Amino acid sequence: DVAMGESEVTPSDSYIGRPSECLWNIMRLTLDEALAVGSQLEIAAINGTDIIPLSPTLAAQCGYSMDSDPWGNTKVFVSLLGCYVDNQADETFNLGLRIQMYGDGLSKKVQHDVTETCSYSRWASREILCDRNYMEVSTLMVTPEVPVTMDGQKVQETWQDAIPDAVAPNSIWKMTFHTPDSKVMVLKDAHRAGYGAMTTPTRLVLRSPYNMPETYAEEVAGVPMEVFSVSTYYKQVRRLAIIVSAAACPTGGLVFTDEVITWYVPRRIPPLISSAFKILETHMGINGQRLDKTMMAIRRYKLSITESHVVIELPVGSPDGYYKSHAPDYSYHITYTVEPMLELLWRAEDTRADTRYKVLFPITTPLMPRPPHVTEIPEQKVFNVLLGTFLHDVSLLNITFTTGVLTVTECNARGFDFQEHRFANSSKTFSLQVPFSDEVVLKHNPNPLTTVYFLPLVFGLLILPEQIPFPHPAELEASLEDVVLPTTTGFCDQDNFYISVKYGSQGDNFQIMMLHAGSWRELDTELYSLTDNNTHVSIVVPYTAPDTVFETVQSDSIRARVDLLLLETPNMWQLNDLSLACYFPLTMTECYPNGTVTALAVKVESVRNLNPKYLTLSDQSCKPVFSNDRFAFFSFSLNSCGTTRTFFDNVMAYENEIAMHHSMGKHQSRKGLINPDYRHTVSCYYLVNDTETMAFRTRPRNSDPKADPGVGQLVVQMRLAQEVSYDLFYQTEDYPVVKYLQQPLYFEVELMWSTDPRIALVLENCWATLHEDRTTLPSWDLIVKRCENLDDRYIVFHPVVADARIHIPAHVKRFSVKMFTFTTDETVLKEQIFVHCDADLCDTTKPDGICSGQCASPLRDAKPLKPTGSRRGRRAADISQHQISSGPILLSDSSNFV
Repeated sequence: DVAMGESEVTPSDSYIGRPSECLWNIMRLTLDEALAVGSQLEIAAINGTDIIPLSPTLAAQCGYSMDSDPWGNTKVFVSLLGCYVDNQADETFNLGLRIQMYGDGLSKKVQHDVTETCSYSRWASREILCDRNYMEVSTLMVTPEVPVTMDGQKVQETWQDAIPDAVAPNSIWKMTFHTPDSKVMVLKDAHRAGYGAMTTPTRLVLRSPYNMPETYAEEVAGVPMEVFSVSTYYKQVRRLAIIVSAAACPTGGLVFTDEVITWYVPRRIPPLISSAFKILETHMGINGQRLDKTMMAIRRYKLSITESHVVIELPVGSPDGYYKSHAPDYSYHITYTVEPMLELLWRAEDTRADTRYKVLFPITTPLMPRPPHVTEIPEQKVFNVLLGTFLHDVSLLNITFTTGVLTVTECNARGFDFQEHRFANSSKTFSLQVPFSDEVVLKHNPNPLTTVYFLPLVFGLLILPEQIPFPHPAELEASLEDVVLPTTTGFCDQDNFYISVKYGSQGDNFQIMMLHAGSWRELDTELYSLTDNNTHVSIVVPYTAPDTVFETVQSDSIRARVDLLLLETPNMWQLNDLSLACYFPLTMTECYPNGTVTALAVKVESVRNLNPKYLTLSDQSCKPVFSNDRFAFFSFSLNSCGTTRTFFDNVMAYENEIAMHHSMGKHQSRKGLINPDYRHTVSCYYLVNDTETMAFRTRPRNSDPKADPGVGQLVVQMRLAQEVSYDLFYQTEDYPVVKYLQQPLYFEVELMWSTDPRIALVLENCWATLHEDRTTLPSWDLIVKRCENLDDRYIVFHPVVADARIHIPAHVKRFSVKMFTFTTDETVLKEQIFVHCDADLCDTTKPDGICSGQCASPLRDAKPLKPTGSRRGRRAADISQHQISSGPILLSDSSNFV
């Protein structure tokens, strides 16, 4: 009596190796390695008096599989529901196999018959078997006396007349394959196509090889599976029954690391499960044999269930598998092969039907590169070589030297002392000793003090039993040397790097290379100061030199680095190198009491592609006043260039930002950063209320101080404001500006960048022309001799008061005029106008002159259309006159003439 479906084993008359075993619903036969290795093996099924050779196609169709490792260890698996199994009431199964081996050294074939009897009675309602070459599903059949209780099984009364008379009772009539499209075959056609289909006393058995036209692939929970789904029509005594059967077997789901193989099988397989279910049993095994928890712990196997998968973990190198050597493209690799088994028993909650799901899944890891290592063990005047590590199936055949090929035996006869070393884990290494004095060793002298010994060789290796050769080249080199390499040291002061190179025993046999823009170049002796005293060479490198890089910037210093390399040019050997980094004092931002700021932006190493000349302040029109490939220098006032101001405590803080900006469009104010990696914040802090105390003393001097005369340039600009508030101005890109007739034009003339309150700006003359040339006609006077043209009642001077932008009102003049047009011969000229002014800068300490004020002596006889050249006169010596213009300003086409 066998409980819980376990197998009974009847002793076999086999004497060819380890006994056959009944493993639940399969039988396993293991052949002895000593008998099978080197032989051609054939398996045939014994069916009564018939002997049926099992070709690969027939084996998959009938439930047989076989696997052999490279050394002849062979396992044969047979399904108890196979084609040629003597089935006694689905409880006792008699199996017979004939093993035939043809060896090269045998005069005739060796033949053994193996028989086995297995008992298995506790069948589940449905059993699915996934073997290496086929999928099998067997389903419990109902009889007319038994009501229908299983999913997918129906009894049809009305089809009785449609069944051919040749179909015997309890026999299969036809099959509908779902691929997922339907395809119908009668039993004969299904057998001819390679499918297995049969009935036993109580079960319907279907079997399909993999990759058949009527099977299909489906991915379940990320695991690729092959599905075999069939509706089978079979004849009962008084009716037609239909059973829908399906098998789904994993073809993947593996994850490999160097240490662990992880096998994922979906926990819920939709082709097999259509309702809620409960897993009753889970088992893991090897080669079809279940393992208990103790053995799994010893082998470090793990079986776990997640929400979506049943997971098996197997350590690479477990004794249940085996390693194998390979040499693709003459490169040494290994694989590890093991065959785990997963067995599940689940119960559908709606039908209470059980399903036993068993998967035999041979796994071979991907090729794992194991390049042999050649280790040289130092020994006086001898190359002591260790080659490895290899698996046990690798043998060393010969070694190729510069003088020829020597076998292992010839190497030992020559005194090279070749040995093979085996280890407990079945790996091996090879060792070889070659004296420097042997002719196979090459020698050369790079200098009088050094001898280099060089041994090139090729190991000829062989993978067994396949007899696959592969070479492994190696080059061994040893030298007896007393060469002292040059050394480098360095330090810094506030301005320079100081580098010292001490010669080695070979003197100055090197070139000094400097790292520049990411590549090495020879030291420029004209650029740097060099001193050579035959034992040392000293180099002075300014921290701003082209061969330095800036690493980081702080508020009062910069960290610069210089990289140096000593290169032996004939052989391009790098003898030594130096990377020296120091902090150098450097003021990045200066804030002056008059509201002027100077800021320095530096290109640092982390932003290699930055071009400093394209940096701007927050207002993109504020660009560097000086720039080169490493620096950008800005000078601006705190009330310009988009500078922001905030107050906190007793401090007034100004802030701006230097960055690489881009504009969204000509008239759009939205801005962004081209290179957000470079953003330099400029900050100035001023005390709102502060009291300073200072003391001084006088000392008589021998002579009055003298100052050399200096020459400077004062800049005057004229801008057109958008409104009478004079807060917003049209920029260069806004011209030409379009205005309606009689629309006010607000002009501002300003002395730029001067903080001298003794200078005053006066508008001497202003006029409008039709063309950009200030001397062209027609023209119209706006301001004549510092006063508005009395013939034009629309010209108005606007007062200027000090504010956040204007510190000295005397430096600014404002006036407005309404938009007009020129007329010639009663013809209105709708074109552009330009406005020009002559501005005088005078000394306010001399009030009797022009600095007496704007329009100090009104002129009443100004004439229109006056040629511009007639209004200029001589200037006093204390007056500086500037010519400025604005425009063009266009008259809008929609203007209405009054």
